[in-house]
Amino acid sequence: MLRMSWSTFRDRWQVFAGAIITVCIGVALVQASLLSLVSAANALSRVQQQALREGYEGAVTLLAMILGLAAFIAVFIVASTFAFTVAQRRRDLALLRLAGAGRGQVRVLLLGEALLLGTVGSALGIALGVPVMRAQDRLLDHFALVPPGFAGAWRSWIVAVSFGTGVGIALAGVLVAARRAARVRPLEALRETGAAARVMTASRWILGLFFLAGGVAMLLLVPMVESDGAVAMAIFVSAVLVTGFAALAPLAVPLISWLPRLLARGHLGQLAHANLRSGVRRSASTAAPIMVLVAFVAGLGGAMNTVGVAGQQELTRSMRADLVLTADRPEPAGGSLSAEVAGVDGVRTVSAEVPVDLDVRTYESDGQYAYQAASGVAVDPMAYTATHRLDVSEGSLAGLRVAGTAAIGTGTGLALHPRVGGTLRVRLADGQSRDLRIVALLPPTLATPYLLLSPDLAPATAAPRRYVVQLADGADAAAVTSRLARLGQVVTVPAWIRQYSDDQQRMNINIMVALLGMAMLYTVIAMVNAVVISASDRREEFATARVAGLTRAQVVRVALWEALAVVAIGLLLGGLAAAGTVAGMAVAIGHMIGLRVVSVQWPLLGALALGAAVIVGISSVLTTLAATRTPAIRLVAARE
Repeated sequence: MLRMSWSTFRDRWQVFAGAIITVCIGVALVQASLLSLVSAANALSRVQQQALREGYEGAVTLLAMILGLAAFIAVFIVASTFAFTVAQRRRDLALLRLAGAGRGQVRVLLLGEALLLGTVGSALGIALGVPVMRAQDRLLDHFALVPPGFAGAWRSWIVAVSFGTGVGIALAGVLVAARRAARVRPLEALRETGAAARVMTASRWILGLFFLAGGVAMLLLVPMVESDGAVAMAIFVSAVLVTGFAALAPLAVPLISWLPRLLARGHLGQLAHANLRSGVRRSASTAAPIMVLVAFVAGLGGAMNTVGVAGQQELTRSMRADLVLTADRPEPAGGSLSAEVAGVDGVRTVSAEVPVDLDVRTYESDGQYAYQAASGVAVDPMAYTATHRLDVSEGSLAGLRVAGTAAIGTGTGLALHPRVGGTLRVRLADGQSRDLRIVALLPPTLATPYLLLSPDLAPATAAPRRYVVQLADGADAAAVTSRLARLGQVVTVPAWIRQYSDDQQRMNINIMVALLGMAMLYTVIAMVNAVVISASDRREEFATARVAGLTRAQVVRVALWEALAVVAIGLLLGGLAAAGTVAGMAVAIGHMIGLRVVSVQWPLLGALALGAAVIVGISSVLTTLAATRTPAIRLVAARE
């Protein structure tokens, strides 16, 4: 059977070309991300400076997410490809069964093809891995997601891991298809009737409903997820929902099959409508990569944008000041910049807010402890409460007047169980260790500080420093701004909040590009591959339509209307998965900070819809033209 696997793989290499490219890019991404991840983790263990630690920790988190996303999409696309090819080859498999092959031998045939596919894809992916790693490192450095000078290092063991990854992806993708192929009953498959022709099989129902129920359950549990896990949860929810929708996709084809009648009235629209209803499995398989693209890009983009908008609204709610002064210099020797700001005519209250980088000691489940990077803000409690609205969960901020104290949030993402009166062990940027007494617990937050420190913990050389200014009644804001301008950059609170939101949005876009850039590339490749596989099996169908009176141009138009309807299916189901992700994020934010925010990125959705329609439409036109080059009468005569 392995020799037959080689024969079928060699004869049908065009069908497997897209899957080979998918495995190749998947292996390259996994290899590049794993090398960079190991390099970042090793650097993290050596780095002592707090700023560099935070940079490497962010890189480790992001690279781990890229690793998981690349593996999931590769398995998903390979599985879709094999499921499609098994449906196309049902007659061939039936003849093989009639010739005496058992179910186990049919499974071996497909597993052998997957093994060959994985081997070829892995070899190409290993060669491509180093350039991809260099490009990925440059991208992360360009977006300031890693410290300057970071570069992933080659390790010899990655060759074995990459081969194992590629072969594993291919074999994981073929398992369900091989099981379905082994159940083909020769006579039923040859007649194209009965159970063999059913699309919504029991396994599809079970798989689809299981993942759909899992996605719903995750959405119900989202309020329990802390803010630091929001992006990872968004990806995971999208993956679960899109898997369920892909299994149930054939149910959506009849709902969209009326679309060609709107695009093309007359017999061409009716023919496209009939083709969609008769080729339900083909349409669902072609729509699968579109679902993945929309679910991940729109879901993650909408979730991150919802977090950004909620953070902006939280800042607006929490600030009760008028101006924000940013000074790019430390406190002057023998004086106080806070006192200078407070002495300006028209200023009522000044809250000096100094960023403090530190490590917080956390305890592991085995009783061991480790230090995690954190960022705090040193404040004067009286001035801070005068310029900010903050409802403390427990304790009082007044305790921060005592040296060596802290107020900590309950949703920090740190492995802590803080309590008022407890102790927080920290290591400051200068290497000094301190035990801070916890005087208050802060509510969960998206944008405001989650760790407030007593003023004595502010480094004397810290810069830039932020001063939140509350004006006196009747003071001229423009005049006060002019007086404060000599001390630093002054903006109004609304302008500062907009600037903060713009910075967060820029960071979110950078994370999306780094996380989804390569994944989007080979999702597009999978879309083209699905269209090519679909058209390659329809040569005789196209020839029959032409013999019946349609011109070549009309056949191409019918295929185009079908392709656009398939795009609509992918957009619909992928959009539902993305909507579930965004809705879950909105529920989590409402539970966390009490704000109900849903931000839909309509320009992004429009770009995805247009891009998918253009890519699939052009691919459909070109493949249909290629499939109709042979004179129709020759194909029909050959079949007879």
